[in-house]
Amino acid sequence: MCEKRIGRQTPTVSRVLPYKETFGLQATLLYDQSRRKSMEWQELMMCDIMAVDENGLWTHMKFGWSIPRRNGKSELLIMRADWGLTHSERVLYTAHLTSTSSDAWGKCIRLLTSMGFVENDDFKTTRVHGQEHIEWLKGDEPRGVINFRTRTATGGLGEGYDVLIIDEAQEYTADQESALKYVVTDSKNPQTLMCGTPPTAVSGGTVFAKYRSDTLSGAEDSENCGWAEWSVPKLSNTRDVDLWYETNPSLGTILTERTVRSELGSDPMSIDDNIQRLGVWITYSQKSAISEAEWNAHKLTGKPPVSGKPQIFLGVKFAKDTGNVTLAAAVRLESGGIFVEDIDCRDARDGTDWLIPFMKNPHVGGIIIDGANGQQALADDMKRAGIKIKPVLPTVKEVIAANDLFEKRLFGGEIFHAGQPALAQAVSNCEHRAIGNGGGYGWKSILEGADISLLEAVSLAHSLCAAQKKRKPQKVSY
Repeated sequence: MCEKRIGRQTPTVSRVLPYKETFGLQATLLYDQSRRKSMEWQELMMCDIMAVDENGLWTHMKFGWSIPRRNGKSELLIMRADWGLTHSERVLYTAHLTSTSSDAWGKCIRLLTSMGFVENDDFKTTRVHGQEHIEWLKGDEPRGVINFRTRTATGGLGEGYDVLIIDEAQEYTADQESALKYVVTDSKNPQTLMCGTPPTAVSGGTVFAKYRSDTLSGAEDSENCGWAEWSVPKLSNTRDVDLWYETNPSLGTILTERTVRSELGSDPMSIDDNIQRLGVWITYSQKSAISEAEWNAHKLTGKPPVSGKPQIFLGVKFAKDTGNVTLAAAVRLESGGIFVEDIDCRDARDGTDWLIPFMKNPHVGGIIIDGANGQQALADDMKRAGIKIKPVLPTVKEVIAANDLFEKRLFGGEIFHAGQPALAQAVSNCEHRAIGNGGGYGWKSILEGADISLLEAVSLAHSLCAAQKKRKPQKVSY
């Protein structure tokens, strides 16, 4: 009987500092108390990541790793975070996407429960989407904490942690690093971990690639840094099964040849397939129709300066690609500009009842709904709910006009926002897509996992608000 083939268990490229002791085995034994079982490569990686010197300090104050998708690379972060939680560490778990940080929170909770720990007895948790929190309840003070956050250019300021986790590190920007790198400086034994895939043509981060380069070259500021990756050194034939096993440590366990074969495109030298499945490193820069700097230039702090009792205009977008429904609002400012924000984004399969209370707000002056997969049904729900406002169901021509107006007014300095991370992510990672027959455009995301409906919804709300003439004070003469 042939022995089952599995992927290479040691990195193809690495830099690990020498050590004699490690807490890595403790972390994997804790993990293995659950219904999951760590793989050999994960155990080896945890030993390297959690190595300590003769003083009990982390050998690697920083450690980064890059592994092709669907191999379980982020599971190392979950192991590390839960070990820190149970050992009085303060952990900040950050991700580029809100959905990723929220998923990490869910994984940590499920893992703790599977280990036999009981919520509200051994640990407690709170969930505010994008700001989840777990606190350990056992032992003496200080007690372990994990906070889960979406990264921003200001996130983490004023807070202190022992461990900083950077998931989706290929999107980690220099601005975010400037805001986050100081959160561990007050710790007596700090550690920063970065985990991701090689950057693609649409990746906006530069920190991950620079860290890799500096660490592998032995740069002066990488004295206490470690690195590991599974990769090919150059563009290669993605049909080569031997390369799959060389660069995917979980192949043959949680990943199968059949799955890999089904995901590959027709071009065996595809750059994207080389990156995602063979881990090749190529440097790219991000190009978006609206840059992060252009969007942030119109960010307001504090309460938007509106006058009197402003009318609120709501935009609803049913997204075809993601199956989500997004609600956004727009209101005119005293200056004449328009303030926009996203209110919520949910799976359309959960229904639309949650939209109705917002639409019943007496200050709502208009509602616009786009998306053939839900707009008429929502309009009927509004009628049954007794909402007297007749919603606008825009034509393709009207959607094109709304998109064009949004960009023109944004670049003209007439649109403002509060800097919502998810909206900023959608706006600064978009490109035009042709719609209609007359050269008009909509938007599509150039970032995997980002929901462009967040941008589309605010664009719709803005168009309705802009069409409403500014109220002028009534003059009375005798």
